Amino acid sequence: MKIAVCPGSFDPITLGHLDIIQRASLMFDKVIVAVLVNPGKNPSFTAEERLNMIKRAVADIPNVEAECFDGLLAEYVRLRKAHTIVKGLRAVTDFEYEFQMALINRKLNPEADTVFLTTSSQHMYLSSSMVKSIARFGGDISDFVPECICREISDRLSRQRNDE
Repeated sequence: MKIAVCPGSFDPITLGHLDIIQRASLMFDKVIVAVLVNPGKNPSFTAEERLNMIKRAVADIPNVEAECFDGLLAEYVRLRKAHTIVKGLRAVTDFEYEFQMALINRKLNPEADTVFLTTSSQHMYLSSSMVKSIARFGGDISDFVPECICREISDRLSRQRNDE
């Protein structure tokens, strides 16, 4: 069975992320969307909230599952018996960082290769940070995130801004 891991913070998941996940699901028998728990970051949504949003967003893709992880990605990939890490690239600027990470992960886990998927052109500009900025100011994010979680994201982020 060909298993791939699609890691990220997904704070929150966007249509760009979903595009990469859907395309990866056509290439692999199983895709694990791995939500990074990074104590060095201050996400807008808890790991559990992000995981729940992802599960709802991928519910109609039968060979995709989602879970949280902390620690080294290379070790997580080994534990899940995967051999491929799938990363999305929006622009050339993403490539340099992701290429370095791919080399490190390969050094830590020689059985794991990284596959880069370029984002669809309609999502090239899209990032979780942009979505959060728009939502905090009450902007419409419905063209940027899965419909099933749009309201939840908007409500939370606009409420956070009002609480500041």
